[in-house]
Amino acid sequence: MPARTDILPPLAASSLAWLMPLMDATTPRAVALATVELVRGLPGCRGVRVLWDLNGAEGPASEPAQPIASDDIAADLDLAFAVSADDLPRLAPQPRARLAIPLWRSAAVVLVELDQRSRATQLLEHAAEPLQIADQRLRHALEIAELHGTLARLEHSELVQRALFEISDLAGSDRDMPDLLKGIHAVVGTLMHAENFFIVRLEDDLIRFLYFADVEDPPPDGDVRLGDREGTLTWYLLHGGKPLRGDAEQLRAQVSGPLHMFGTDSQDWLGVPMLRDGVVQGAIVLQSYERRGVYSAEDQALLGFVGSHILTALERKRTQDDLEHSVHQRTLELAEANRGLQLEIVERERAERLQAALFQIAQLATAGIDEDAFYRSIHDVVGKLLNAENFYIGLLSDDRQLLEFPYFVDDQQCGHPARPLARGLSEHVLRHARPLLADHGLIRAMAARGEIELPFGDRPSVWWLGVPLVSGDEVVGLIVVQSYDPAVLYGPADQELLGFVASQIANSLNRRRALQIQQQAYALLEDRVQERTHELRKEIHERERIQDQLEHEVMHDALTGLPNRGHLLDRIERVLAHVRHDPRRRCALLYLDVDRFKVINDSLGHLAGDEVLRQVAQRLQSCVREPDLVARLSGDEFAILLDDVDVPQTAFHVAQRVLDVLGTPMQVAGKTLEPSASIGIAVGNDDYHDADELLRDADTALYRAKGLGRKRFEMFDETLKRNAIDVLAMEAELRTGLLTDHFEPHFQPIVRLLDGDVVGHEALLRWHHPLHGLLRPADFLQVAEDSGCIEAIDWRMFELSCQLATRFPEDRYVTINVAPRHFRRDDFDQRLLGIVRDSGLAPARLVIEVTEGSLLDDPDRVRATLGRLQAAGVGAALDDFGTGYSSLSYLHTFPLRVLKIDRAFVAELGKEGKDNSASVIAAVLALARALGMGVVAEGIETSEQRAALIGLGCEFGQGYLFGHPAPIGTWVD
Repeated sequence: MPARTDILPPLAASSLAWLMPLMDATTPRAVALATVELVRGLPGCRGVRVLWDLNGAEGPASEPAQPIASDDIAADLDLAFAVSADDLPRLAPQPRARLAIPLWRSAAVVLVELDQRSRATQLLEHAAEPLQIADQRLRHALEIAELHGTLARLEHSELVQRALFEISDLAGSDRDMPDLLKGIHAVVGTLMHAENFFIVRLEDDLIRFLYFADVEDPPPDGDVRLGDREGTLTWYLLHGGKPLRGDAEQLRAQVSGPLHMFGTDSQDWLGVPMLRDGVVQGAIVLQSYERRGVYSAEDQALLGFVGSHILTALERKRTQDDLEHSVHQRTLELAEANRGLQLEIVERERAERLQAALFQIAQLATAGIDEDAFYRSIHDVVGKLLNAENFYIGLLSDDRQLLEFPYFVDDQQCGHPARPLARGLSEHVLRHARPLLADHGLIRAMAARGEIELPFGDRPSVWWLGVPLVSGDEVVGLIVVQSYDPAVLYGPADQELLGFVASQIANSLNRRRALQIQQQAYALLEDRVQERTHELRKEIHERERIQDQLEHEVMHDALTGLPNRGHLLDRIERVLAHVRHDPRRRCALLYLDVDRFKVINDSLGHLAGDEVLRQVAQRLQSCVREPDLVARLSGDEFAILLDDVDVPQTAFHVAQRVLDVLGTPMQVAGKTLEPSASIGIAVGNDDYHDADELLRDADTALYRAKGLGRKRFEMFDETLKRNAIDVLAMEAELRTGLLTDHFEPHFQPIVRLLDGDVVGHEALLRWHHPLHGLLRPADFLQVAEDSGCIEAIDWRMFELSCQLATRFPEDRYVTINVAPRHFRRDDFDQRLLGIVRDSGLAPARLVIEVTEGSLLDDPDRVRATLGRLQAAGVGAALDDFGTGYSSLSYLHTFPLRVLKIDRAFVAELGKEGKDNSASVIAAVLALARALGMGVVAEGIETSEQRAALIGLGCEFGQGYLFGHPAPIGTWVD
């Protein structure tokens, strides 16, 4: 049975009919059109459209240009983007019968409008092969189109580059500005439509048209004020500094105000400002009268580049003009300077002559010549500077009533006697204290005005020049030159010259006068020197006496008259120098202070104390011989230096003698006193480098004597030296221990004696020494107190004890030992409560242990502090009860929770003949019960002591029997 051709795919019936249009198509749009025609003939197709370049800058390209259904533009694009993402055909959502087929090689999409959604599969089967070929052809056409576009862009870029090079060359050339701008116009014309082109420069609010070419409008007539063009395109361009481009409507949208069109209306307008450092310098404008859309953004950017080159050329031209003007100006200045230099040379030669003249006059002042020779020499010097044939010097007499002429040379007369002051020219200069330069006419005019009087019968001067001689602020005379010959005249330069000479002559006259006065004074001085020498000898003798007295006062104590510390140190240095020179030689220093001198001062007053010190000084002086030295160092401290003695025997003898002599009763302020002293002795040898070392060692020995009971002497030895060094080392180690946290509490349990249950712990200080291991307080406590470290150590102990106590069961308390010094601080309780609060320990679980001495130091302060602590929940225990005052008069007034029986009583329990201890303990227990206090017995070391205490009714105790002090880890898991 023959096949039915009417149901075969149309493509199979006529292959060449659909293939040839695809093969003939060379552009993307032609291929897309052939594809549209191909798909339109498939069964079930009502309409078709091809989309490509989906991500193009101007949107997807389409064939046909209008969508299948204009209302479905957005839906078609969404469907096209969706299938291009996964490269699979897709039907549009119901009810639309729209099928999208992706062409993956060309990244295009075929949109088919179906007559029925059910025929989509049939259409895909028929279109599969043709669309593959169409996809290949479309990809090929797109590649060819892209190559053509790239080639066009390269050609345009080459054209632009060539044009920019030409513009750059023009900007750097030496061509005249009109010719240069015309060349730039021609180059711009090769890049864009530039038939109508003008360039303006903005200078001082004036628009200056540098270049103007336009087919419609004539060039402006000269410069235009910027304000006159307000609202025009050129005004907006220069005022806003931003490019403008487009037709009239587009330009109105770009400006910030109303737009006033000036000149013939253009279809397209492009203007760019010329900027330098953000400031508008001018603008370039292009316009077209024929069609719109002539200028693009690329043209705008290119014109901006051209503007920068034009601005550079304008600035270079201006710089060149400024340089030429500067060179011309500089040439004129150099010519003027040359004339000035020539005048300066003449003036310098004149100044050199003047300087030489002044130097000669200055030398004359000290020359050993008489008056006449001096004035003649001055005349000769002046004659070398100006015409001085008629020359005289006039000087005022000492009473300023006469005008004397020590030197007078004149054609009319020889010499001139002194005369009383009158009203001549000389007096005019003296009276006004300023120079006078006058010719014959001025002289007669002055005489006519009554300013001067002319001498009768004298021949008048043709020129007269007088300059005053000034010494300090006073006119002492004048110097005059005059001429009787009209050919010899004087001018301002001569006046200035003679003025310089006059000042030097005045100085020279002063020097000579001063020299004469000096010579006269020398004679008087000789007599005075002899008288003064005798007086000075007497003054020197008195001064030496006063100096000796001052030296004695500086080196001696004002109260006792003894040498002071400075004197002693100086003497020790000299003695040690002798010892170092002769190592066999020895010296000894006795350092002593009066025992309990403060009690004497406080009881009898300072005047009595001063009297005691004076008597002590006298007694000490009676104990030594020459050349030994007794000195007072400060307060009640004295020193005795024994020079070149047999030591230590002699030092011991002197020390004992001092103790015996000072022990003799003395009467002071109506009281009989028996003072004593403690003495430290240091033996000086060649090991000592300076006096301070010897004084230090004697002071160390003194402190040991005071520590051993006073009224004695001690010798400094190696043991003291090592101890002193050890103390210094321990002080440093204590501070290091604080910084490195080497101090910690060890806890000793407090138990119920009947069953041995632990009810609390006492925190005891321990030091983990890096070299000596675990140290008890007895090993370092004294050094810590002396060095001032003990308070910081205490607070660290309080802090650690409270922190660690939180690890004990909540039914146990912890006790810490508080020294009396802490109760002297007003904030002790607040600071301690702060530590308790920060540690998290309940205040009721903390008990502070105080001694009886703490209670008696300042009872009111201590009672108030303990009361505040009790109110906060912190209890107090009286430690070592029975070893102090044990006074019932104060015990009941303090808020105490516990009494702790001292170990001295516990240690005697169970021993034969020691029943007193049991009686004391029984009394303490009875007292505590009466006051409502608990009792803890300390120092329990044996079972017998425990049993005895239980028998006496003591409930709690602590001691080695129950446990030694140990770290927190020993008592808690």
